[in-house]
Amino acid sequence: MKFLLFIGFIVGIYYVFFAKKKSLKAPENDLSLEEAMIPCATCGTYVQAKEALMSGGKYYCCSECLTNKDKK
Repeated sequence: MKFLLFIGFIVGIYYVFFAKKKSLKAPENDLSLEEAMIPCATCGTYVQAKEALMSGGKYYCCSECLTNKDKK
């Protein structure tokens, strides 16, 4: 019985001092949207979401593809 208490004490010490604590808070600098690669609706070229042009709910890689969207 004393051995089990000793083992429990050691495990408790481990969790208090050495176990990694998980944060429930969302990261403040979430760059996932900025780094997301989105295909152009006209040519299919992948472009970062922060650099893409959006029109009519679709993403375009450049103004040329945006003006040629009706030709496809």
